[in-house]
Amino acid sequence: MSKKKDKKIHKTLVEQILDKNKINYQQIIFPTYQKNDVAQLDVSHTGYDEGHIYKTLVLTGKTTGPVVGVVPINTHLDEKKLAKASGNKKVSMVPLKDLLKTTGYEHGANTPIGIWEKYKYPIYIDTRAEEQGEIIVSSGQIGRSVQLNATDMKTLVHGTFTDLEEK
Repeated sequence: MSKKKDKKIHKTLVEQILDKNKINYQQIIFPTYQKNDVAQLDVSHTGYDEGHIYKTLVLTGKTTGPVVGVVPINTHLDEKKLAKASGNKKVSMVPLKDLLKTTGYEHGANTPIGIWEKYKYPIYIDTRAEEQGEIIVSSGQIGRSVQLNATDMKTLVHGTFTDLEEK
């Protein structure tokens, strides 16, 4: 007699980290498409508000080295605000060709949780996340995300809520 296999999605390393730390989350899979040389999430017909889906951007500054900014995908990161918050005079994006060796993740899969677990880079999260409560961030694979409480994530990654949005 054969058993029916559960149609469970395998857990990413990020989801395993969340489980280990007893943080509630929901797995989400987004469709993706190729734009130039990088994969992009297609969130247009998913029912999720783009203002609750966050991108993880990796920059570098002379004082700190790599620093992570987490902002909604429908906004732009203000590099001057991140520089000030992180104690740098200025910060600049890590070049795409250096991203994998800097974070361990390819473009489109960067996640504050995985980056903190591996490298302990300083992480700054836009204040809107704290106001929203539940946010969605990458779970370390292109097209894979987790929805979780922003304050729980901030605590896990020793992050800081600060205004990062370009006005």
